Amino acid sequence: MAGTSTHTVTNQPPPLVGYDVFAADRALVEAVARYTGPDDLDEVRAELSVLGRSAGSAQLQEWGVQANEHPPRLRTHDRYGHRIDEVDFHPAWHRLLGKGVSAGLTAAWNRPSGHVRRAAGFLVWTQVEAGNCCPLSMTHAAVPALRADSGLAAEWEPRLTSTIYDRELRPAPQKSGALFGMGMTEKQGGSDVRANTTQARPLAEAGAYTLTGHKWFCSAPMSDAFLVLAQAPGGLTCFLVPRVLPDGSRNVFLIQRLKDKLGNRSNASAEVEFAGTWARRVGEEGLGVRTIIGMVAATRLDCALGSAGLIRQAVTQAIHHCTYREAFGGRLVDKPLMRNVLADLALESEAATALALRLAAAYDDGGERERAFLRLAVPAAKYWITKRCAPVAVEAAECLGGNGYVEESGLPRLVRESPLNSVWEGAGNVQALDVLRALQREPGALDACLTEIGRAHGADHRLDRAVKDLFTELADLDAAEGRARRLVERLALVLQGSLLVRHAPPEIADAFCASRLGGDHGASFGTLPTGLDLKAVVERARPIS
Repeated sequence: MAGTSTHTVTNQPPPLVGYDVFAADRALVEAVARYTGPDDLDEVRAELSVLGRSAGSAQLQEWGVQANEHPPRLRTHDRYGHRIDEVDFHPAWHRLLGKGVSAGLTAAWNRPSGHVRRAAGFLVWTQVEAGNCCPLSMTHAAVPALRADSGLAAEWEPRLTSTIYDRELRPAPQKSGALFGMGMTEKQGGSDVRANTTQARPLAEAGAYTLTGHKWFCSAPMSDAFLVLAQAPGGLTCFLVPRVLPDGSRNVFLIQRLKDKLGNRSNASAEVEFAGTWARRVGEEGLGVRTIIGMVAATRLDCALGSAGLIRQAVTQAIHHCTYREAFGGRLVDKPLMRNVLADLALESEAATALALRLAAAYDDGGERERAFLRLAVPAAKYWITKRCAPVAVEAAECLGGNGYVEESGLPRLVRESPLNSVWEGAGNVQALDVLRALQREPGALDACLTEIGRAHGADHRLDRAVKDLFTELADLDAAEGRARRLVERLALVLQGSLLVRHAPPEIADAFCASRLGGDHGASFGTLPTGLDLKAVVERARPIS
């Protein structure tokens, strides 16, 4: 029987593949140029374009799909009944993770403009597949914590910053590259890590302990080693737990189960038990939080970067679809109401990128004032950028109509992923309270942030008025806990506004200040005021190389 065709497929956008994810992002390209030394800029751009072309390729996009469609599987025992506690991943996961490592996404600490180039790469790489960014983030962030012990840092830092992905479980001295995970939270405490009950008993060997207890969330359980918190005789202390001991035997690292998560499906998060587990102390007894806080701060910045990447990918997909899709007599992107929605989304993307890259540049600077700036700006940015991710992803999916609700579009994966970074490394209230703590105890942090904001003084009356409102919020910190979210939101918005007024095109800064700072904005996207150059805003965000 001869085949028949009932219709011809028309009015569908082409797949968004075969493009340079980095070069197509004008805001990101400009931020990299702004914060990279002139002697290194050509090298950094070339490096990021290589990564961007990989990220935009059909092959890697397919690997991202495969890694999510085939989530990790826990194997507690081998065929003979021996306890092995291993996690099996789809080959696509290993390919993606290997490319992330080889691209230097764990190698920021000792390279020129290392944090800016790595932050831009992380933002690009998140748009391929966000799950494999977790071990990349943990490994990158472990470096400042390990530097509390010069011996451990000398031993482990070269492995962590290596560009070689070695997936085999064997003693770390035999490996040319290693990955780190982290285990802080427990069932009874969650973010209140001082409620941890895991016990650390000193051994005769200097700095060595055995651990007994559990961790409710252990990130990246297939890693070579982990930084964990436990109660030593001197109080809560940071420890390094290797998966494999120097003699080649497995450390006691009992993976009880993998979490069944809303999103981030390709990545393993586990509950683990320690039962006489060998560990090496990092830093002094009783200073566990102070020791590990450098890791926490670095991963919080990665949460902001990861959400900025997810926002960018969601906006990119929405604008790409609307550029090619026609309805009611013309292209969707040219319809005034849809243009308003797309421009509104694009503003969120540009503002998130601008703030996240500014924080990365502060890490590269390393000066006292920049460290003070990071102390306040990191939790504020982590709070706000990650909070904006979910509504952006949902609105972007709606731009595709029913197609955006279908798994093949890729938008449902972004929607499921979008709340994650707001929860990881301290949920919204934890970030808001951390900002209050910094304001009350570290006046230099506020001074550094206000200096940064003040660089745009007089450039936009709406920004200046918002700064005055922020001063009002800051006037009474003793009773601020109940309004902490309001305060942190204003701080983040004013930081973003200051950056956009100074560095973004006028149409971007004007639209941001009018809507986010001037109050001329509704409760949903697509409610920007009249009189703005929305066509230019959307065109700037359109994914073209």
